[in-house]
Amino acid sequence: MTRIRRSLLFVPGNSPAMLLNAGVFGADSIIFDLEDAVAPNEKDAARILVRNAFRTLEYDQFEKIIRVNSRHSPFFTEDLQMLIPTLPDAILLPKVEDKQDIIDTETLMEALERDNNLPLGGIKIIPLIETALGVENAFSIARSSKRISALFLGAEDLTADLGVKRTKKGKEILYSRGRIVIAARAAGITAIDTPFTDVDDEKGLIKDAKFAKKLGFTAKATISPRHVTTINRIFSPTEEEVLYAERVMAVIKKAEKEGKGVVALDGKMIDAPIVARAQRVLEIAQTLRGDLS
Repeated sequence: MTRIRRSLLFVPGNSPAMLLNAGVFGADSIIFDLEDAVAPNEKDAARILVRNAFRTLEYDQFEKIIRVNSRHSPFFTEDLQMLIPTLPDAILLPKVEDKQDIIDTETLMEALERDNNLPLGGIKIIPLIETALGVENAFSIARSSKRISALFLGAEDLTADLGVKRTKKGKEILYSRGRIVIAARAAGITAIDTPFTDVDDEKGLIKDAKFAKKLGFTAKATISPRHVTTINRIFSPTEEEVLYAERVMAVIKKAEKEGKGVVALDGKMIDAPIVARAQRVLEIAQTLRGDLS
C-alpha cells in the first residue's frame, strides 16, 4: 500500500489517552513525541509508555514516527535502544545541524538493528531542521543517508535561534522555508512544513498551509488534532490538479505511441519533472480513492 504523508500530528509520549486514541484523528502520520512535550523527569515514563503502546495497540492505519531527544542530550541513546526494536516507520531527529548528526544516529540505529535481528535500513530518519546552522547545511544533511525520507522545518526553535519573533504571517521564516524545499527537492526527498501554532485560528491555518503548498511543501505538521482535516484537504490533489495530471499522461502516452520525442500541452513543453509530478498526483489520488471506498 502506498503511504501518503500530508498531515503529521504530534502526540505527547507521556499521555496515555492520546496514545490510546492516536488513530482516531485522521492524520497520515503520528509523531510520538519524547522531546519537547515531555518534561525531563518524565522521559523514562514516556519512553516506556510509547514502547508498550507500539507493542499492544493497532497502529497500522498511519505512519509511526518517534521524535527522540537530541543526539547531544542524555536521553538520546536510551530512546533508540528502547524504541528501535518496536520498528517505528521513522525517527524524527531534532536539532540536526550537520551531516555528522545523521551519520552518528545511523551508526547507532544500524547496531541496534543488528542486535535485534531487524532488517537493516528499514527505519527512516527525518531530520528536524530548527537552527540557522541546520538551514545552511540542509542539502548536505539531506544527502547524508539513504534512510532520510524528508526534511522537516521547525520554526519555533529556529526563530529563537535567529533572535526574532515568530509571527502568523511567517515573513521571518520565508527564506528558511525556501531553503528546506530546495534542499529536499535537490536530494530527491520531500519537505514537511512547520506547525501553525494558533489552534483557534482556522483562517490563519488555511492561509499558512496553502502558502506552504505553493512553496513546494507536500506535508504539514500540527500540534492540534483540530488542524488535521484542514491540512489533509489542502495537501490533497485538487480536482483541477488531477484532471491536468490525467491530460499530461494521456499526451505522453500518445507521443510514445506516435514515436514523438517532443511533447507539448496547452503550449507548454512537457518535460520529465512535469511527468513525475503528474504521476505522483495520480498516485495520491488513486490511493485516497482506495481509502475512501
